[in-house]
Amino acid sequence: MPAKYATTCGVCGSPVSPGEEIARSGERWAHAACAEATPAKAGASKAGASKAVSKPTKPARPDMPAAEGALEVWTDGACSGNPGPGGWAWATRDGRQDSGGEPATTNQRMEIRAALEAVRALDGPLVVVSDSTYVVNCFRDGWWKGWLARGWVTSAKKPVVSRDLWEPLITLVNERGDVSFRWTKGHSGDEMNDLVDTLAVEQSKAVSAS
Repeated sequence: MPAKYATTCGVCGSPVSPGEEIARSGERWAHAACAEATPAKAGASKAGASKAVSKPTKPARPDMPAAEGALEVWTDGACSGNPGPGGWAWATRDGRQDSGGEPATTNQRMEIRAALEAVRALDGPLVVVSDSTYVVNCFRDGWWKGWLARGWVTSAKKPVVSRDLWEPLITLVNERGDVSFRWTKGHSGDEMNDLVDTLAVEQSKAVSAS
């Protein structure tokens, strides 16, 4: 189900934006893909859940290996409403960038679209830097392998959301073999992340005004 309000993923701890697909993971709400990859333990008691509160902080997740000399490209998506007018954008430090918008979409679709457009536009080894755990974890944790093995069905036996965007992106990444993904925290002082966020929001507003 789509999130109605901004919250925090109960699995990966990163932000959940309104419109992103979420699902129950035990007693917590999480990104749909995070919940799929981390099924709730059967028979977990309330006592066990209370003990889990004090468990130590998990170490930082390792980044995907990047090809030597890979170009970094930052991507982001934005959306007002669910569905609603949205925008996507990508940019590199050397000044290359692109952006666009759609009149009726979701934040999740715009995040995927931004990555797809960047991979389509830029040749050579790439590191796609995104603040979307859904996009990054699909490749870092290999969720796409299960989707393909099950015929584009999730482990919960539901069709993969936004297959029309995921399929060409996953195909391109696999064909090239020189694209990796890295997560960055949104609105945390990363100037390039702030840039693509601004570009995506501008596109969302432009579509809304047209």
